[in-house]
Amino acid sequence: MTDLTNAEVLSLLLWPMIASLILPWLLVYLGLHIVQRGVIFVDLALAQTAAFGTCLSLLAGYDVHDWQSYAFSLAFTCLGSVVLTFTRTAEQKAPQEALIGIVYVVTAAAAILILSKSPGESHELQRSLVGELLVVPHMEVIRCFILFLIIGCIHYKFRKQFLAISANPAAAAASGLNLRLWDFFFYLLFGLVVTSFVHIAGVLLVFSYLVIPAVCSLYLARSFMARFLLGWGIATTASVMSILVTTRVDLPIGAAVVCTLGLALIGVMLGNRCLGKKTPRIGNF
Repeated sequence: MTDLTNAEVLSLLLWPMIASLILPWLLVYLGLHIVQRGVIFVDLALAQTAAFGTCLSLLAGYDVHDWQSYAFSLAFTCLGSVVLTFTRTAEQKAPQEALIGIVYVVTAAAAILILSKSPGESHELQRSLVGELLVVPHMEVIRCFILFLIIGCIHYKFRKQFLAISANPAAAAASGLNLRLWDFFFYLLFGLVVTSFVHIAGVLLVFSYLVIPAVCSLYLARSFMARFLLGWGIATTASVMSILVTTRVDLPIGAAVVCTLGLALIGVMLGNRCLGKKTPRIGNF
């Protein structure tokens, strides 16, 4: 970008900046639920499942931005939601996190097998990991934002049920809530969010937006709302800083955001240690 004028750089980074500012809020909110549930890698598994659907659509001859590609991703994400719903049982024979990891590894390996038959294997593999935030069509950002608003409204309407199940599933079941039904509803909405954002930013950035700001906020606040606001602020700051850096240095925006969020977490953990605060317990609102 060093050979571009300031106006050209601004035009090029306009929609990546908008996407980084208006989309992470729902990911941070859902990330708090995921951390609370103790299934940290469920987002990575669903993101990779969505990416697998995209790879399959490419093999079928569709472009990554075609609606058919999105349909492939959504179908496999819904299937992944069903699988993840049934991995949590009253008598858990294997850790749910292990089963989630298996879903991720198998879908990642399957995606590599599919991409091995694609002429642009290395490019598509990189795109599935770090996305194409720099060249994302503005209409895709707008559609994603509208979807996020709708899902955010649904979560607000049923916030008591979702928070109850995330905070204390045993107590929620005792109160009469159908855990399996509400889990499937949660993962289905979660899958819609992940599928939409994977198409814009790739698997790694989805995972980072979901988990890193949520974990940072655990060190800084106690209430759910405070953690949400702090996590959103951390995600937004990291995004803006990364985009500003990529205007000076030719680096992938998605990977830059992931690394900046990682540095933010290190800073928060070191600050927490220097101040002598207790390390927060994961899974505690």
